[in-house]
Amino acid sequence: MATLVLQTAGAVIGGIFGGPAGAILGRALGAVAGATIDQSVLAPSGSDRVGPRVSSLGGISSTEGAPLARVYGRARVGGQIIWATRFEESSTTVRSGSSGSKGGGRSSNTTTFSYYANFAVAVCEGPIAEVRRIWADGKEIDQTKFTIRIYRGVETQEPDALIVAKEGSGNVPAYRGTAYVVFERMPLVDFGNRVPQLTFEVVRPVGGLASMVRAIDLIPGASEFAYSPSSLTQVKSFGLSSSENRHQLVRASDWTASLDALQALCPNLESVALIVSWFGDDLRAGQCTIAPRVENESKFIQNTSWSVAGLDRLDARVVSSSGGRPAYGGTPSDQSVVDAIIDLKARGLSVVFYPFIMMDIPAGNERVDPWTGASSQPAFPWRGRITCSPAPGVSGSVDSSSAAATQIQNFFGSVSPAATEWSFRRFIFHCANLCNQAGGVDAFLVGSELASLTRVRSASGFYPAATALAQLAADCKAILGAGTKMSYAADWTEYGAHVLNGGNEIRFPLDAVWSSSSVDFVGIDAYWPLSDWRDGFGNLDREASRSVYERSYLQSRMTGGEAFDWYYADASARETQNRAPISDDAYGKPWIFRPKDLAGWWSHPHVERAGGVELAGTTAWTPASKPIWLIETGCPAVDRGGNAPNVFPDAKSSEGGLPHFSRGFRDDLIQSRVLEAFLAHFDPALRGYVEGANPVSSLYGGRMVDVSRIHLWAWDARP
Repeated sequence: MATLVLQTAGAVIGGIFGGPAGAILGRALGAVAGATIDQSVLAPSGSDRVGPRVSSLGGISSTEGAPLARVYGRARVGGQIIWATRFEESSTTVRSGSSGSKGGGRSSNTTTFSYYANFAVAVCEGPIAEVRRIWADGKEIDQTKFTIRIYRGVETQEPDALIVAKEGSGNVPAYRGTAYVVFERMPLVDFGNRVPQLTFEVVRPVGGLASMVRAIDLIPGASEFAYSPSSLTQVKSFGLSSSENRHQLVRASDWTASLDALQALCPNLESVALIVSWFGDDLRAGQCTIAPRVENESKFIQNTSWSVAGLDRLDARVVSSSGGRPAYGGTPSDQSVVDAIIDLKARGLSVVFYPFIMMDIPAGNERVDPWTGASSQPAFPWRGRITCSPAPGVSGSVDSSSAAATQIQNFFGSVSPAATEWSFRRFIFHCANLCNQAGGVDAFLVGSELASLTRVRSASGFYPAATALAQLAADCKAILGAGTKMSYAADWTEYGAHVLNGGNEIRFPLDAVWSSSSVDFVGIDAYWPLSDWRDGFGNLDREASRSVYERSYLQSRMTGGEAFDWYYADASARETQNRAPISDDAYGKPWIFRPKDLAGWWSHPHVERAGGVELAGTTAWTPASKPIWLIETGCPAVDRGGNAPNVFPDAKSSEGGLPHFSRGFRDDLIQSRVLEAFLAHFDPALRGYVEGANPVSSLYGGRMVDVSRIHLWAWDARP
């Protein structure tokens, strides 16, 4: 009070004698004098100060008879308090001054109070998959800074331990069938010492797809620290830093948040294929190197560093740029890969290690295209385009010559690669050794989708890439041990017959791989078309179905339609729906020409042809001798995605695009329907399975397609 009075008086007196400047000076002197008086009267030297206290806490409440929300899909909902304790008060006293201080003043104590709340909030009807995010007073909270337990509302959930401790054993319901969240000792200082208004983002899958998923591919494959379960910080400059691998407020790292969400959404998940990428730089096999790369040369990560295969950040090549940004993330650091494998196994998941080649070939690269002879190769192409140079079918091709064998040998590299050799074998060997460092994996792939390379011949009927892959499988088996299953993941157009000269010559190149004693299963990336939908009354598929989303229609195309009953000879034939039937008039074996006919390929001996005549004997493949794993299968969430599920949207890539006749808008339903068709076709436990679609082998006692190894593309480790 004295402060206000003397401040005003000082301004008046100063104004009389000194004008405006005097008024300002007088106000200041009066304020100082008044503050001194207030201090001596209200808080004399040596007195104690006590901060504000509260006697009750307001905030979120409970209403008798309030309805409980039911969530479908994803929704943000509020809740009702179903349990709470009295608030907890904590005091902190700070001593200032001392009896021996200059001026003879005595010490004083300042006491402040903090408040905490224990409570439980019923969110919605269960069961749910997860509570993804939580907001307090409209602002998302960092869940790692609070003690929070989430109950999904399953019928087997037990009472919360805190509630039992407070209320006594036998006095606490488990709230089965109700999804609820428990907050233990929630600090209230940031919420005005009251329980904040809370809302929750709830995820509850609609339909059966999530529960059908038993295996999945884990991307991005190219991201330096995305696979690290530990939180990492990037130091950008002195005093400036940012999170490297945490971009959410749920867990300490993106990896942990993403894997927790995956297991919540897919409770029957058993297998994860972990994708790790190195980079190729040329479509010509003889000139292509395979090596790790980084996003940039200057990134600094606190308490760790990027290192792959003996390279540090300054030694490694930097990925190309596109649109002013890195075209890819860098190769995952070795330590993050090891940590990811260990974490996946700790979660009870089987790990399939998936070495993956990404082609870092920018636009305007000035590298001769082996397919066209052009002076520049297509930008960021598919690894399946790697071939000999010139390519098969191109004028001057080295296909069927020793020169082709030499080029492929250069691609694969030495039997025992040196530390300076950046070859395919070096890549695969390094990955195998990483798996050993992590304590092993359940399965290991020696490559995938080298679809053009495995078709290159050194002579008629001789395929050096297939031989090299079989040898690589044997070498990696020796590194990882007999307990690790081994294979190669072939493209769906690659795993079976190689048809040449209009069908007069037929070979089975990859039988050298599939028949190898070191290979335990047949790996296939299956993206075959399940629809041929388009606008207009001329749409022939309308005769088979009323809608492109019809389950029975899509599932019938698993063993029918394009790539089974008929094919399109060229783009013009596709435009006019001029369908050529698939048949084998010479020997009555149409399965040879049907990429979709897994059962035909799997269950029959493979007899090659030359000059239109079957050769004596069969290949080394024994019918029904090994299971098939679908290492990849999927469908883009885009209009008419089922017309060409292998097409992906990527503006920078020469391979990017839309499925045939797609109108380009997002369509999650077609993605779900196609995936359901794939899973139900092979799994007898699912609705829609057709008896006999997935036969059992008498040789190993299992089904043709291992239903626990149908890996869907894909789940991202960056939530």
